[in-house]
Amino acid sequence: MDIEHRIRTRIARMILMILAAFVTGILVGMAQEWVLDCVSAARQTKAQTVTETEEEPVRKREEPRKKVALTFDDGPNPLYTMSLLKGLKKRGVQATFFALGSEVEKYPQIVRAAAADGHLIGVHAYSHVNLCELSDEDAFEQVERTNQAIYDATGKYASFIRPPFGCWKKHLDERTQLIEVLWDVDPRDWNTTSSSLVVQRVLSSVKEDSIILLHDASKSSVHAAFTIIDSLKKQGYTFVTVDELIMN
Repeated sequence: MDIEHRIRTRIARMILMILAAFVTGILVGMAQEWVLDCVSAARQTKAQTVTETEEEPVRKREEPRKKVALTFDDGPNPLYTMSLLKGLKKRGVQATFFALGSEVEKYPQIVRAAAADGHLIGVHAYSHVNLCELSDEDAFEQVERTNQAIYDATGKYASFIRPPFGCWKKHLDERTQLIEVLWDVDPRDWNTTSSSLVVQRVLSSVKEDSIILLHDASKSSVHAAFTIIDSLKKQGYTFVTVDELIMN
């Protein structure tokens, strides 16, 4: 009986060992399968993330726009300045007007309209004379009288001057408290009635930070200004008043 009992006990132990091994194998297999599933899922998620990143459109950095300043001398002109202002407003462009004091006194409403539209108003002279050929007192009077007319029309004194013929008495800077502004591109629009010629001269010479000289004194100049604006905008230019170029 003892021998049979021992045999049965051994058989039972063997069966238990076999069952334990079988169950352990199943559990190990399940664990391995779970680990493999986790690894596969992680790889799939990583691959999807990379794909999505690659598929995202590349955001280009916005390139800074090239600036130019459009300026007009000798106004305000009762025949052309208002139509010029209308076209500038339509195009969203601010310009700089260097006014003659005698004309400001005659047509203050035009200067007021230009200032209201955000254009910069500067001093030219009271009359179109070469200031360098005048005495200091006469030159100073030309400037001060014009600036007073601008103030009377707009409620604001000018800070910039473009002297006729580009001739200025430098020692009057401190006395007048004005900053001289000349130009980089002069298409001589006052000497031709051809708008296309004016446009050609400007487009062939303009570059970044150029100050363009025009006059609001003729139909051809006004039309040329609009074509210049439309053409340069297509080339990536933006238009600013002269203070933005000089002070920045």
